[in-house]
Amino acid sequence: MKSFKRFLMLASLIILLFAVPLSAQTRQFVLKFNHVLSPLDPYHEGFLKWAKAVEERTKGGLKIEVYHSAQLGVEEDILEQIRQGANVGQNTDAARMAMYLPEIGVMNCPYFVDSPEEVAKLKKMPTVHNWLKTLEEKYGFKVLSFTWIQGFRHFMTNKPIKKPEDLKGLRIRTPGTPVWQESIRALGATPVALAFGDVYPALQQKAIDGVELVYNNIPGMRLYEVLKYVNETRHILLINFEVVSAKWFRSLPPTYQKILEEECDKAGLETTKVVFQREEEVKKLIQEKGMVIVPTKDIDLEAFKKAGEKAYEVLKVKEVKDRIWKELRKK
Repeated sequence: MKSFKRFLMLASLIILLFAVPLSAQTRQFVLKFNHVLSPLDPYHEGFLKWAKAVEERTKGGLKIEVYHSAQLGVEEDILEQIRQGANVGQNTDAARMAMYLPEIGVMNCPYFVDSPEEVAKLKKMPTVHNWLKTLEEKYGFKVLSFTWIQGFRHFMTNKPIKKPEDLKGLRIRTPGTPVWQESIRALGATPVALAFGDVYPALQQKAIDGVELVYNNIPGMRLYEVLKYVNETRHILLINFEVVSAKWFRSLPPTYQKILEEECDKAGLETTKVVFQREEEVKKLIQEKGMVIVPTKDIDLEAFKKAGEKAYEVLKVKEVKDRIWKELRKK
């Protein structure tokens, strides 16, 4: 009888040992990932590739559902959901992260970096690592990657722009954060905070006079129907942050965490290449649609760079910029 009881106890232990790992392995995690861009944008395709790679490597254990055109809601609301631990993610930028950690906003200021190569150098800097650590530990944001570079922002208007003075009196749409608004104000325009999805009707109704966006935004938003000029001011190289909840991220098995970050970085690098490659196609398309490109060589970039310095002063990040530029050996 005692032998039989020992057998039952041993059998129960074996069942428990195998059942717990099996339960953990078969649990499916879902990330609902939101972005404001159109399904025609290279970023949407990049996010879908990221989702596919993660699902394949985790054998279906971690699934990413991608929602374009702000289907889950406006960016600022999603960021607050992320802080609360929801299983949602958002494609965002340093300007919005600066709402929580002001110093990081320097990465979204005028003429801060000039190339993807400089962004790669930022990834290795202790200062930047400390910012990401603070966002995670103090504010609940886990930045999976910032290898996603959306290209250079340019002013798109109904008059040619060649120097900062040409922007005087023009109401230019910006996201609703201080970094965006002060950057555009410094460059000479009047910033108007507006959700990305409201841009087209605002231009139709002449509530705004123009926008500052990247080339790849134009086709999906049909901006060639309401704007005449793309002025290649190249005033911001837009670095995007892929952000999820730190609390939710920590709930994932360690192997899933590693896969999620690795594939996000990989997809970001690939998408960045596509973004710059497709710009030439977009230029051809919009010129066929009647838009006129004012090339960089015809624009007083030095005047714009000088004007942009005011944004760093107003936002009180000039010292931060100088320190990072020194590390980048820009000076």
